[in-house]
Amino acid sequence: MGAGNYEGFPWTEGVVPRRRVSTAFTILTVSKLTDVPKRILIGRALRSDKLGETLLPKRIALPVFASDPLSSVAYAPGEVLLVLSIAGVSAYHFSPWIAVAVVVLMFTVVASYRQNVRAYPSGGGDYEVANTNLGPKAGLTVASALLVDYVLTVAVSIASGVENLGSAIPFVVEHKTLCAIGAIVLLTLMNLRGVKESGKLFAVPTYLFVAGVFAMILWGAFRGLVLGETMHAPTSNYEIRPEQQGLAGFALVFLLLRAFSSGCAALTGVEAISNGVPAFRKPKSKNAATTLAAMGLLAVTMFCGIIGLAMATDVKMAENPAQDLIHNGTAVGAGFVQDPVISQVAAAVFGDGTFFFVLLAAATALVLFLAANTAYNGFPLLGSILAQDRYLPRQLHTRGDRLAFSNGIVLLAGAAILLVWIYGADSTRLIQLYIVGVFVSFTLSQTGMVRHWNRHLSTEKDPAQRRHMIRSRAINTFGAFFTGLVLVVVLATKFTHGAWVALLGMVIFFGTMTAIRKHYDRVAEEIAAADIPTDDTVRPSRVHSIVLVSKLHRPTLRALAYAKLVRSDQLEALSISVDPDETKALRDDWERRGIDIPLKILDSPYREVTRPVIEYVKSLRKDRPRDVISVYIPEYVVGHWYEHLLHNQSALRLKGRLLFTPGVMVTSVPYQLESSEAAKQRARRRADWNAPGSVRRGPVERRQHKESGTKS
Repeated sequence: MGAGNYEGFPWTEGVVPRRRVSTAFTILTVSKLTDVPKRILIGRALRSDKLGETLLPKRIALPVFASDPLSSVAYAPGEVLLVLSIAGVSAYHFSPWIAVAVVVLMFTVVASYRQNVRAYPSGGGDYEVANTNLGPKAGLTVASALLVDYVLTVAVSIASGVENLGSAIPFVVEHKTLCAIGAIVLLTLMNLRGVKESGKLFAVPTYLFVAGVFAMILWGAFRGLVLGETMHAPTSNYEIRPEQQGLAGFALVFLLLRAFSSGCAALTGVEAISNGVPAFRKPKSKNAATTLAAMGLLAVTMFCGIIGLAMATDVKMAENPAQDLIHNGTAVGAGFVQDPVISQVAAAVFGDGTFFFVLLAAATALVLFLAANTAYNGFPLLGSILAQDRYLPRQLHTRGDRLAFSNGIVLLAGAAILLVWIYGADSTRLIQLYIVGVFVSFTLSQTGMVRHWNRHLSTEKDPAQRRHMIRSRAINTFGAFFTGLVLVVVLATKFTHGAWVALLGMVIFFGTMTAIRKHYDRVAEEIAAADIPTDDTVRPSRVHSIVLVSKLHRPTLRALAYAKLVRSDQLEALSISVDPDETKALRDDWERRGIDIPLKILDSPYREVTRPVIEYVKSLRKDRPRDVISVYIPEYVVGHWYEHLLHNQSALRLKGRLLFTPGVMVTSVPYQLESSEAAKQRARRRADWNAPGSVRRGPVERRQHKESGTKS
């Protein structure tokens, strides 16, 4: 409890500890100092009622949510040729057939997800589909897979962009890890400014890249088919020393399957649109489905075009170019830099160093950087949904100043930076971890959609609706079978090449989220308010008391009862409205219980809690300068350090501000949870005395607790 110096009243007995004052002052000072640079970097805060203005039209949603699958055509064809090079140049003739298989898979997934966005437009995507139709464990598996894959999307896209840029700027290659981390930081700041603003920034380079690739495909086709010219890639006169001579039978099939699984990198990010449906303008589902179709058509056309031009220009790629790429009879050596397939094709079609070559190279590098934006939109939104379902810390559910899920964005950036640093920004090593999570979510999502249609068909009687559902079920059934088959192929061909790391990450996410959910469930059960009558009369005093209320649970009821015993002159409960649904639930519960303390609710359009409380308290002090304002803050106490990470520290920030407000006294009303070892030990040592927190136990529970302590 802190005491303020207010006119007309003497100092109360007791002194606020210097350490507590120092801590509060430090928090207040740091908050002030960081506010200005924060506004410069991410802009001014937006009101909650401005959320509708941040919704995206299709032309902006396409680069925001589809930049990953669109940009993956810059490296997916190269990954196919790299794997085939193990068997030498002779295996390259399989690449068109692999491209056809990837195209069929792409159209299957796009058609399947068009059903998803219509059936589940709330933004839960694969997680919601699996959780609703297959159960919580399946939903959590999908969520774990997606979270891992979003982190990998950022790491792979940024690393690939650095390598593409490094072919023109040697400094970038020499310091590619540092440059990759810098790019992630810059991208993070752009996303913290808000979805709509970042979408406008990303639209130009994405559309420039798409236009450049289509121009290259059309000009290359015109030169080859109409003019009859022969185009040569920079590596066309090179040879490849095969690592495995004369592959046949099962070994050849395994190689082709591995090349196919690498080419499936072109499908990464397809699911992001189904997760981002709430960010679209109305009609949301229709606009999302249209954007999916446009993304699929553009991606497969560019992928097939680049593969075709790579064959026509005789591009050579090797997994280990220093030893396996031969020029004039000798290996090229460690100093050779192997340019990506798209760069070699552009050099053959436009001419090395020409304006259009440089323009496409710059657009490719830039769009690969910005491809990570797909994850920056998918990861925070999924994290918010998981936090709402109590699988992740609740801080991930709240929007930041710019109405973006800022905590999720920062968490994603930190994980991606760690991964880039560990793997040295090497896209070839990182991409081996890729894809597994995507196809886990694809398969479970489509299986869930089959169950969804089966459930609705069992009750639907309208023939037209039934025909539509049967057609949709057939699409999702084929999607589940095909993506499940690809998942088996990916696991079989990539497990020893790094896919096990992605699986380990999924297991860690699954275990962590399960533990978090258990903690929140245990706390919710422990603090749940019973239907207890609250008919105590208010006792007179010269104090205006305010009890801060967020939800009506046991800690709140305890704080209300304590405040009434202090005999305040005026007592009221104060709640800050951040979420209208939660506010309505609080008001209804308050009225249902018949609590005789007036409940005052303050709107907070910027989702702040501290500022509205401070302003309200100051207004009371201004109207009644000789009164004492006593603020009661209900808090529950956890017993383990890691549990503090799962609960926000708004009470600490609020106390830090109130402590320096004249005429205000702050009282924390603690509620010890079962995990508090200190409370348990005090209860055992003093079994005859009601330990702090034991008020919440009934007479029977206290007696049992006493008996168990005696036995121990």
